[in-house]
Amino acid sequence: MAIADIPTYALYGETGEDPASDWIHCETIQVRSRLHNYRILPHRHERLFQILHLAAGTAEVAIDGRSTEMTGPALVALPPMTVHGYTFSPDVEGAVLTLFDTRLSQILADMPGIRETCRSVQAVDLGGHEEIGRALSHDIAALAGEFAGRAPGGSEAIQARLMLVLIALHRLQGSAAAPGRHGAGSPALRHALRFRELVDRDFRSHQPIDAYARRLGLTAPHLNRICREHLGDTALGIVHQRIILEAKRYLTFTGLSAKEIALALAFDDPAYFARFFKQRTGLAPLAFRARQQSAMA
Repeated sequence: MAIADIPTYALYGETGEDPASDWIHCETIQVRSRLHNYRILPHRHERLFQILHLAAGTAEVAIDGRSTEMTGPALVALPPMTVHGYTFSPDVEGAVLTLFDTRLSQILADMPGIRETCRSVQAVDLGGHEEIGRALSHDIAALAGEFAGRAPGGSEAIQARLMLVLIALHRLQGSAAAPGRHGAGSPALRHALRFRELVDRDFRSHQPIDAYARRLGLTAPHLNRICREHLGDTALGIVHQRIILEAKRYLTFTGLSAKEIALALAFDDPAYFARFFKQRTGLAPLAFRARQQSAMA
């Protein structure tokens, strides 16, 4: 299966990105997998980080073309754009946590060690880590309870529980005895994810690709190859995608004029912004807004 043929999902079968969505989703493995006869075909999530906690049962885990048999308790953590699929036993138990990668970056902004762990694929057998395994089960169950209950302060409680899960993952990653660790992941993929983090933060500055490449310790041609392979576009294309996404959000969720949006996105010439937007979406900015308003109505 070629990279271009692999489905890219927001969350399993859902497509697109809803900026108004909650930042995290939690569900049991059973809820989703039994709808597909316990087989989730290879796919990837463009902007989502995912943790699968296999509490009981078995799973054949396929990650970037490599298959691993896992028996619960086990933990799998997947950064965005990792191609993965599962075949579960019908008696499977456990939970899946899925959250926006941008929110994860915000949560871990001052924790570079844990953030680096989350950029790599992890597939860990918890059988030799009973204490951490028990703590993970407890924290994931508590997180799921907060997610289901929607009590006041629930988002903060979920974030606190998530932090404990991520700390446990980091400790497992650093353990020499972690028997089922899948590997550190592709350096090229880590560069691609780091580039997207930089773009998310600095896209308004309209930096040249050479500047991004230097910050990553790469040449611009090498960065372009990495982006084509893992993100499906050139480095400049990724920057343009991010600018268009922000423009769409302004047009959909604010009353700013096209000129004001152009200025907010650091375009000196509003007419050039309008041409830029239409070239990449097929619609003028205000025509896009009208379509969005019609759809929401």
